[in-house]
Amino acid sequence: MRDALPLWAEAGYDAKTGSFAESLALGTALPSSALVRPRVPPRQIYSFLEGARLGWPGDAALIAARGLGAFHGCFLHDDGSLRRRAEDGSRPFDLYDQAFALLAYASIAGSVAGLREIAVEEARRLRDLLMETFGHPGGGFEEDVPRRLPLRANPNMHLFEAALAWTELSSDPRWQEMACSIGDLALQRFIDPDRGVLREYFDENWRPADGEAGRSVDPGHLFEWCWLLTRWGRRAGRKDALAAAARLYAAGTRHGICPDRGVVMLEIGDDLHPRQMVARLWSQTEWLKASLAMMETARNNGDAAEESLAISSALAAASVIERYLDVTPRGLWRDRLAADGSFIDEAAPASSLYHIVCAIVELDRVCRQQDGHAHLVS
Repeated sequence: MRDALPLWAEAGYDAKTGSFAESLALGTALPSSALVRPRVPPRQIYSFLEGARLGWPGDAALIAARGLGAFHGCFLHDDGSLRRRAEDGSRPFDLYDQAFALLAYASIAGSVAGLREIAVEEARRLRDLLMETFGHPGGGFEEDVPRRLPLRANPNMHLFEAALAWTELSSDPRWQEMACSIGDLALQRFIDPDRGVLREYFDENWRPADGEAGRSVDPGHLFEWCWLLTRWGRRAGRKDALAAAARLYAAGTRHGICPDRGVVMLEIGDDLHPRQMVARLWSQTEWLKASLAMMETARNNGDAAEESLAISSALAAASVIERYLDVTPRGLWRDRLAADGSFIDEAAPASSLYHIVCAIVELDRVCRQQDGHAHLVS
């Protein structure tokens, strides 16, 4: 973060308008012309505020204030949802974008006193809209109203993340209700009870979607859900969530990591065979987070052998991440590693900063609990 946050604060953020770049070109760090997605500003706000909490000296509060204003100006709808305005004047709804708005509001509420009131109010307004209008009778959330199929696990996962962040800040029981609705849905519907993998696409009744989509498994999401279910399981005293997290981690490490390149692949099937060999940076950061979670679980259980395995896995993930970060200028990254072991030549996506920062936050937290190490902000 020592390199990334200053670079993205200068090259990837316009201090006059409060807008963020969608990506930066490798070599020059110039912003690309790509249209900024609604998920990017809240992810950047989260990243700068978390970076400041870990010791970055930049004015993260000012970036958050201006960034939130620009974000709302571009995407905030009258009902509290966040939507990109289409050329025909409509505002397409994406559940995924709402999740990151809620996460950014949580970061602001916990870090920026002057913006806490607006963050709490906007989060409450958006949460209530989602629960009352987009809530699925079987748990979790719809993709849109009227219904749009397939239903997806991924945006529900990030809503789960946001709800967990709010349960740590607020005593409002609706945040716990939201988190439990999604957590229970994952345990009951998303995770295959036989193979311990998590599917991505579903029909209107939360059954696996027809065809190949219903068989898709994302190893990076196995690790991300592992981390989230571990957080929830510990906080809520849910042993079933902890057991599911361990199964997801086992499936991810056994079947989701390419034996030749040592990286987390983009997709496997529910038959546990590779489908997409490309390996994205974000998947490697989730491998690291999940390994840290499993290390803590093993330590809490007094299982030294499993703890050692998790530590080795975390070190392997960290080593892989370093390969993606070895670019010029420092503070950017590669995003996709091809099947032949070469990196695809493309701009560094801003959205990856959130994954990197979140992994560093977890690494810092675990190291502090272990032996009081100083901040890990490299």
